Amino acid sequence: MVRFSWLAVVVLIADQLSKLWAVRVLPHGEIVLAPFFNFSLAYNTGAAFGFLSGASGWQNLFFVAVAIVVGIVILVMLRRLKPGDTQVSVALWLILGGAIGNLADRLRLGHVVDFFDFHLGGWHFWTFNIADSAITIGAALLILDSFGFRLGGSRSNGQQA
Repeated sequence: MVRFSWLAVVVLIADQLSKLWAVRVLPHGEIVLAPFFNFSLAYNTGAAFGFLSGASGWQNLFFVAVAIVVGIVILVMLRRLKPGDTQVSVALWLILGGAIGNLADRLRLGHVVDFFDFHLGGWHFWTFNIADSAITIGAALLILDSFGFRLGGSRSNGQQA
């Protein structure tokens, strides 16, 4: 379903522009937006939640390969969707846009630029970016769909929930 392909483009553009902004502005210090949220520049050589960030450098090539394979799998899945599979289509386009955004960083910089910093007291959640947010929202939509919960109430077989 190419109807929602624009989502991937919007995610990619918003992600890359926000990362350019972060790299230019945030080296001068973090920006406090709320008692629990800052913009704070971080470079992630690993994956989600800093997984493998302490590895010796091989992980970047590994994550580039994983992103390419995942992108191909998502495109195949999108081609196989039925017209009523709107939620799955939206989810996959969000994931693809986020994956391409982080892939672009890895290819260009050798790491992913992160800057959303949520915290509570002395505890900080992992720093993340727009691409990560799109991937997370897409994954949540897929999980909801797998349990039969579809936003808007439509089912892939055309029946109403």
